[in-house]
Amino acid sequence: MRWQGRRTSRNIQDRRGGRGGRAAGVGGIGAILVVVVGLFLGVDVSPFLGGGGMSDSQSTSGPNQIDDQAEEFVAVVLADTETVWGDIFRQSGLRYREPTLVLFDGRTQSACGLADAAMGPFYCPPDQQVYLDMGFFRVMDQQLGAKGDFAKAYVVAHEVAHHVQNQLGILEQTNALRARSSKTDANAISVRTELQADCYSGIWARHVQERFGVLERGDIEEALNTAARIGDDALQRAAQGVVVPDSFTHGTSAQRQRWFAQGFESGDPAICDTFGAARL
Repeated sequence: MRWQGRRTSRNIQDRRGGRGGRAAGVGGIGAILVVVVGLFLGVDVSPFLGGGGMSDSQSTSGPNQIDDQAEEFVAVVLADTETVWGDIFRQSGLRYREPTLVLFDGRTQSACGLADAAMGPFYCPPDQQVYLDMGFFRVMDQQLGAKGDFAKAYVVAHEVAHHVQNQLGILEQTNALRARSSKTDANAISVRTELQADCYSGIWARHVQERFGVLERGDIEEALNTAARIGDDALQRAAQGVVVPDSFTHGTSAQRQRWFAQGFESGDPAICDTFGAARL
């Protein structure tokens, strides 16, 4: 993905160490291992967080200054999501309200409770913010085998897709439905929610290419490889040697790949109706 020197989003809030205080708690390799364990145990890092506590990583006052390459990359990807979803919403007579992306290390406070590195990236509907511990990108590369810039871009696009769902009222409906469902049924609803976000990520990739022409050979394969690596079946098989479908919350590797590909091939958000699909 050609991202250097392109427009960056202003909607970045950097709470990492050295920008308001070093985050306490697990750090370095320990934090990476905790994240991997959290993923393998099926931690739901979409919008259904609870808990509380005090923040250990605080934002600084004033406008954020992009001062390293990792932050610049994320800011470029976020800017692309703003352009793509702003255009799509406008074409439907809607207004897209841009989310904020919070970078942190260790842990920080969100409106959904205490955000910890072990949760992986997630979107919090009450404050309409995406939370990302940058150590997760090292996990993807070193532990999960999900390599490449576009693999990282896919992760950001997936979390922003939850914001799109929130803007459309989808998350409110699914959260209410999950709350009155059995655990197995609630998991099944979560899977459809996550697969729709994968499809929306494919929509984003298609429109980014059409609008800016920045995708390079192998980029889509990087996204598909990432989808395969973080499928529930792949993570469970790697962690415990067995697969428990009733506990899936994000979908199988094949499902995640299929829905991303459908979004990319179509470019039409209407294709992403995972809730009405007979086959996932």
